[in-house]
Amino acid sequence: MSLYSAETRRLTKRRFTKLFLLGVTLILLAVAAGMFFTNEKVGPEQIASAQAQAQQEFQRSQEQFQRDMTQCQADQGTAQASNWPPGCEGMVEPTADDFQAQWFMPPTFDFRESFPDMVTTLAALLALVAFIVGASFVGAEWSSGGMMNLLLWRPQRLKVLGTKLAALLVFFTALTVVFSAVWTGLFYLIAQARGTSESMTSGAWQSIGLMELRGLALVIVAGAVGFGLASLGRHTAMALGVTIGAVIVFQFGLGTVLSLASVKFAEAYLIPIWMIAWMDKEVKIEDYNSCDFSSANGCVPDSLTLTWPMAGGILAAVFVLIVGAAMWTMRSRDVT
Repeated sequence: MSLYSAETRRLTKRRFTKLFLLGVTLILLAVAAGMFFTNEKVGPEQIASAQAQAQQEFQRSQEQFQRDMTQCQADQGTAQASNWPPGCEGMVEPTADDFQAQWFMPPTFDFRESFPDMVTTLAALLALVAFIVGASFVGAEWSSGGMMNLLLWRPQRLKVLGTKLAALLVFFTALTVVFSAVWTGLFYLIAQARGTSESMTSGAWQSIGLMELRGLALVIVAGAVGFGLASLGRHTAMALGVTIGAVIVFQFGLGTVLSLASVKFAEAYLIPIWMIAWMDKEVKIEDYNSCDFSSANGCVPDSLTLTWPMAGGILAAVFVLIVGAAMWTMRSRDVT
């Protein structure tokens, strides 16, 4: 059996891998079930009901306005006049336009508007699983001594570590493609039963496909980073410890310091905003401590737009840095 086949088999047969995949599958099914039961298809009955409810609210507001106006006029010249606008002139009578029927419509799943959030949810969950499984996959061999035994059989260090990484990334690539296809089909059926997919055009489908490809890239990078950190520390806890430290100390701590210091575009120094930029193609950050005054629009805060190529460059740099460092230490350090 080839080394790649052996590593792929070891990865897929591990109880740790199976448990995490089962867990993420159950979470995704719960999300899909929640979307199914909290939405409903909109038809003539729902539209008529929403229009009737809007009309009822409009009439109720008009009646309340008339009562308030009568009371205001009656209180003029008394001690209660201070409870009302001077001369009752500031009271605004509601209009039918203030009560739109769409505000009373039941929640419905619009595939084009809502599914991108579901793609992000899928990518985030799979990226988390890829990171943890990748770290455990190589970390367990380092801590148990299995890596040293394997190198007695295959003394090519870089080839052994590279094959393990390739097996991990190919596995999660295939897994993500399958999950994405099933996820898309499942929510398309939900849209048919509990919403609408009428606005989907060829361009919209292309956008969904590209977003899922960006999600795939995120999963691959997460798996490689977990694998690389665990290999650098020669233990699964190394990857998890670095991650916890980065999230708690670096992200929360840095975010607090930047906020207190009123640093311009403080969100740009935090990881989550770059993940959003990567998945959503761009995200706009505004600095409300600044003011770009114009006679037409008044005070407009300065803004910074983060785009997916910028976020992709950071992902690529992290991938190359962590994996490169893991390969370099594998070649240069004593494996004992």
